[in-house]
Amino acid sequence: MYGKYRQINRFLELVEDVVKDYPSEDMHIVDFGCGKSYLTFILYYYLVEIKGYNVHMTGLDLKEDVIEKCNETAKKYNYANLHFELGDINGYEPKESIDMVVTLHACDTATDYALYNAINWNVGIIMSVPCCQKEVNSMIATDDLSILTKHGIIKERISALMTDTIRSNVLEYCGYKSQILEFVDYDSSPKNLLIRAVKRKNELPAEKKQEIKKEIDNLCEEFHIRQTLYDKIMERIQ
Repeated sequence: MYGKYRQINRFLELVEDVVKDYPSEDMHIVDFGCGKSYLTFILYYYLVEIKGYNVHMTGLDLKEDVIEKCNETAKKYNYANLHFELGDINGYEPKESIDMVVTLHACDTATDYALYNAINWNVGIIMSVPCCQKEVNSMIATDDLSILTKHGIIKERISALMTDTIRSNVLEYCGYKSQILEFVDYDSSPKNLLIRAVKRKNELPAEKKQEIKKEIDNLCEEFHIRQTLYDKIMERIQ
Protein backbone atom coordinates (compact mmCIF):
# COMPACT_ATOMS: atom_id res chain seq x y z
CA MET A 1 0.00 0.00 0.00
CA TYR A 2 2.87 2.37 0.74
CA GLY A 3 4.23 1.74 -2.75
CA LYS A 4 0.86 2.68 -4.27
CA TYR A 5 0.73 5.77 -2.08
CA ARG A 6 4.11 6.88 -3.42
CA GLN A 7 3.01 6.24 -7.01
CA ILE A 8 -0.12 8.32 -6.54
CA ASN A 9 1.72 11.22 -4.97
CA ARG A 10 4.41 11.19 -7.63
CA PHE A 11 1.81 11.19 -10.39
CA LEU A 12 0.01 14.14 -8.80
CA GLU A 13 3.31 16.00 -8.51
CA LEU A 14 3.88 15.54 -12.23
CA VAL A 15 0.35 16.74 -12.98
CA GLU A 16 0.67 19.76 -10.69
CA ASP A 17 3.90 20.76 -12.41
CA VAL A 18 2.05 21.38 -15.69
CA VAL A 19 -1.48 22.40 -14.66
CA LYS A 20 -0.15 25.29 -12.56
CA ASP A 21 0.77 27.09 -15.79
CA TYR A 22 -2.31 26.06 -17.74
CA PRO A 23 -4.18 29.13 -19.02
CA SER A 24 -7.59 28.03 -17.72
CA GLU A 25 -8.95 26.52 -14.50
CA ASP A 26 -11.87 25.06 -16.47
CA MET A 27 -10.65 21.69 -17.70
CA HIS A 28 -12.17 18.80 -19.61
CA ILE A 29 -10.21 15.59 -19.05
CA VAL A 30 -10.49 12.16 -20.65
CA ASP A 31 -8.96 9.09 -18.98
CA PHE A 32 -8.55 6.37 -21.59
CA GLY A 33 -8.66 2.79 -20.34
CA CYS A 34 -9.59 3.93 -16.85
CA GLY A 35 -10.19 0.42 -15.45
CA LYS A 36 -11.35 0.51 -11.83
CA SER A 37 -10.40 4.20 -11.83
CA TYR A 38 -8.62 4.51 -8.50
CA LEU A 39 -6.30 7.12 -9.93
CA THR A 40 -9.13 8.77 -11.87
CA PHE A 41 -10.99 9.47 -8.65
CA ILE A 42 -7.85 10.69 -6.93
CA LEU A 43 -6.95 13.01 -9.80
CA TYR A 44 -10.47 14.42 -9.86
CA TYR A 45 -10.45 14.94 -6.08
CA TYR A 46 -7.03 16.60 -6.19
CA LEU A 47 -7.88 19.02 -8.99
CA VAL A 48 -11.37 19.88 -7.75
CA GLU A 49 -11.24 19.66 -3.96
CA ILE A 50 -7.59 20.55 -3.31
CA LYS A 51 -6.69 22.89 -6.20
CA GLY A 52 -10.16 24.35 -6.87
CA TYR A 53 -10.31 23.74 -10.62
CA ASN A 54 -13.60 23.43 -12.46
CA VAL A 55 -13.07 19.95 -13.91
CA HIS A 56 -15.28 17.81 -16.11
CA MET A 57 -13.77 14.35 -16.33
CA THR A 58 -14.70 11.27 -18.35
CA GLY A 59 -13.32 7.78 -17.84
CA LEU A 60 -13.52 5.38 -20.77
CA ASP A 61 -13.22 1.60 -20.63
CA LEU A 62 -14.42 -1.53 -22.42
CA LYS A 63 -15.74 -3.35 -19.36
CA GLU A 64 -19.43 -2.68 -18.72
CA ASP A 65 -19.45 -3.86 -15.10
CA VAL A 66 -16.45 -1.64 -14.29
CA ILE A 67 -18.11 1.42 -15.84
CA GLU A 68 -21.32 0.77 -13.91
CA LYS A 69 -19.43 0.46 -10.63
CA CYS A 70 -17.41 3.62 -11.25
CA ASN A 71 -20.53 5.65 -12.02
CA GLU A 72 -22.11 4.40 -8.81
CA THR A 73 -19.03 5.44 -6.86
CA ALA A 74 -18.98 8.91 -8.47
CA LYS A 75 -22.63 9.35 -7.52
CA LYS A 76 -21.92 8.18 -3.96
CA TYR A 77 -19.30 10.91 -3.49
CA ASN A 78 -21.40 13.56 -5.27
CA TYR A 79 -18.81 14.01 -8.01
CA ALA A 80 -21.28 15.56 -10.41
CA ASN A 81 -18.72 16.31 -13.13
CA LEU A 82 -17.06 12.90 -13.11
CA HIS A 83 -18.68 10.21 -15.23
CA PHE A 84 -17.70 7.01 -16.98
CA GLU A 85 -18.57 5.71 -20.42
CA LEU A 86 -18.35 2.35 -22.15
CA GLY A 87 -16.29 2.64 -25.29
CA ASP A 88 -13.14 1.97 -27.29
CA ILE A 89 -10.18 4.35 -27.40
CA ASN A 90 -10.02 3.96 -31.17
CA GLY A 91 -12.75 6.11 -32.67
CA TYR A 92 -13.97 7.76 -29.47
CA GLU A 93 -15.44 11.22 -30.11
CA PRO A 94 -15.82 13.65 -27.18
CA LYS A 95 -18.82 15.95 -26.83
CA GLU A 96 -16.67 18.96 -25.98
CA SER A 97 -13.11 20.18 -26.46
CA ILE A 98 -10.57 18.32 -24.32
CA ASP A 99 -7.81 19.96 -22.29
CA MET A 100 -6.04 16.88 -20.91
CA VAL A 101 -5.75 13.23 -21.91
CA VAL A 102 -4.65 10.67 -19.34
CA THR A 103 -3.76 7.11 -20.24
CA LEU A 104 -2.37 4.73 -17.65
CA HIS A 105 -1.11 1.29 -18.68
CA ALA A 106 -3.13 1.17 -21.89
CA CYS A 107 -1.78 -2.02 -23.43
CA ASP A 108 0.42 -1.98 -26.54
CA THR A 109 -1.07 0.09 -29.41
CA ALA A 110 -4.01 1.27 -27.27
CA THR A 111 -1.57 3.90 -26.02
CA ASP A 112 -0.94 4.96 -29.62
CA TYR A 113 -4.62 5.44 -30.35
CA ALA A 114 -5.02 7.46 -27.15
CA LEU A 115 -2.08 9.69 -28.11
CA TYR A 116 -3.37 9.98 -31.67
CA ASN A 117 -6.75 11.16 -30.39
CA ALA A 118 -5.06 13.65 -28.08
CA ILE A 119 -3.04 15.08 -30.98
CA ASN A 120 -6.11 15.30 -33.22
CA TRP A 121 -8.05 17.09 -30.49
CA ASN A 122 -5.16 19.50 -29.96
CA VAL A 123 -5.26 18.92 -26.19
CA GLY A 124 -3.04 21.05 -23.99
CA ILE A 125 -1.69 18.31 -21.68
CA ILE A 126 -0.99 14.60 -22.17
CA MET A 127 -0.06 12.24 -19.33
CA SER A 128 0.63 8.70 -20.57
CA VAL A 129 2.09 5.66 -18.82
CA PRO A 130 2.53 3.05 -21.57
CA CYS A 131 2.40 -0.70 -21.06
CA CYS A 132 3.10 -3.93 -22.95
CA GLN A 133 4.89 -2.44 -25.95
CA LYS A 134 4.54 -5.62 -27.99
CA GLU A 135 4.31 -4.15 -31.48
CA VAL A 136 7.97 -3.24 -31.96
CA ASN A 137 9.15 -6.34 -30.07
CA SER A 138 7.32 -8.55 -32.57
CA MET A 139 9.24 -7.20 -35.58
CA ILE A 140 12.55 -5.76 -34.36
CA ALA A 141 15.55 -7.08 -36.29
CA THR A 142 18.95 -5.65 -37.18
CA ASP A 143 22.06 -6.93 -38.92
CA ASP A 144 24.67 -4.50 -37.65
CA LEU A 145 23.38 -4.27 -34.05
CA SER A 146 22.08 -7.79 -33.49
CA ILE A 147 23.89 -7.87 -30.13
CA LEU A 148 20.94 -5.82 -28.83
CA THR A 149 18.31 -8.36 -29.83
CA LYS A 150 19.77 -11.80 -29.20
CA HIS A 151 18.66 -11.96 -25.53
CA GLY A 152 14.89 -11.95 -25.01
CA ILE A 153 14.79 -9.74 -21.92
CA ILE A 154 17.13 -7.17 -23.48
CA LYS A 155 15.16 -7.22 -26.72
CA GLU A 156 11.93 -6.64 -24.80
CA ARG A 157 13.30 -3.68 -22.86
CA ILE A 158 14.95 -2.10 -25.89
CA SER A 159 11.71 -2.49 -27.84
CA ALA A 160 9.78 -0.73 -25.07
CA LEU A 161 12.33 2.11 -24.92
CA MET A 162 12.33 2.49 -28.70
CA THR A 163 8.54 2.57 -28.78
CA ASP A 164 8.32 5.33 -26.20
CA THR A 165 11.20 7.24 -27.80
CA ILE A 166 9.29 7.27 -31.09
CA ARG A 167 6.07 8.31 -29.35
CA SER A 168 7.78 11.17 -27.55
CA ASN A 169 9.41 12.40 -30.75
CA VAL A 170 6.12 12.16 -32.67
CA LEU A 171 4.59 14.41 -30.02
CA GLU A 172 7.47 16.85 -30.50
CA TYR A 173 6.87 16.72 -34.26
CA CYS A 174 3.20 17.54 -33.64
CA GLY A 175 3.94 20.63 -31.60
CA TYR A 176 4.36 19.39 -28.03
CA LYS A 177 7.15 19.74 -25.54
CA SER A 178 7.52 16.09 -24.60
CA GLN A 179 9.37 14.47 -21.71
CA ILE A 180 9.90 10.87 -20.64
CA LEU A 181 10.00 10.75 -16.85
CA GLU A 182 10.42 8.04 -14.24
CA PHE A 183 7.35 8.38 -12.06
CA VAL A 184 8.01 5.44 -9.75
CA ASP A 185 11.18 3.50 -9.02
CA TYR A 186 11.84 0.31 -10.96
CA ASP A 187 11.31 -1.90 -7.88
CA SER A 188 7.70 -0.69 -7.63
CA SER A 189 6.92 -1.38 -11.28
CA PRO A 190 9.01 -2.13 -14.39
CA LYS A 191 6.46 -0.04 -16.33
CA ASN A 192 7.67 3.09 -14.60
CA LEU A 193 8.05 5.61 -17.41
CA LEU A 194 5.59 8.41 -18.06
CA ILE A 195 5.33 10.44 -21.24
CA ARG A 196 4.31 13.99 -20.34
CA ALA A 197 3.58 16.39 -23.17
CA VAL A 198 2.45 20.01 -23.13
CA LYS A 199 1.31 21.87 -26.23
CA ARG A 200 3.77 24.53 -27.36
CA LYS A 201 2.60 28.07 -27.95
CA ASN A 202 4.58 28.35 -31.18
CA GLU A 203 5.03 25.97 -34.11
CA LEU A 204 8.34 24.21 -34.48
CA PRO A 205 10.44 25.43 -37.43
CA ALA A 206 10.03 23.23 -40.51
CA GLU A 207 13.69 22.21 -40.43
CA LYS A 208 13.37 21.00 -36.83
CA LYS A 209 10.32 18.91 -37.74
CA GLN A 210 12.22 17.36 -40.63
CA GLU A 211 15.12 16.58 -38.31
CA ILE A 212 12.78 14.78 -35.91
CA LYS A 213 11.19 12.83 -38.77
CA LYS A 214 14.59 11.82 -40.12
CA GLU A 215 15.69 10.53 -36.70
CA ILE A 216 12.54 8.41 -36.41
CA ASP A 217 12.93 7.12 -39.97
CA ASN A 218 16.56 6.19 -39.30
CA LEU A 219 15.61 4.22 -36.18
CA CYS A 220 12.77 2.41 -37.94
CA GLU A 221 14.99 1.58 -40.93
CA GLU A 222 17.89 0.30 -38.83
CA PHE A 223 15.70 -2.04 -36.78
CA HIS A 224 13.11 -2.88 -39.48
CA ILE A 225 10.18 -1.70 -37.40
CA ARG A 226 6.89 0.13 -37.84
CA GLN A 227 5.17 2.09 -35.10
CA THR A 228 1.43 2.75 -35.01
CA LEU A 229 1.38 6.34 -33.76
CA TYR A 230 4.03 7.43 -36.24
CA ASP A 231 2.30 5.65 -39.12
CA LYS A 232 -1.05 7.23 -38.30
CA ILE A 233 0.42 10.73 -38.07
CA MET A 234 2.23 10.29 -41.39
CA GLU A 235 -0.99 9.04 -42.99
CA ARG A 236 -2.84 12.06 -41.66
CA ILE A 237 -0.47 14.63 -43.16
CA GLN A 238 -0.09 12.97 -46.57
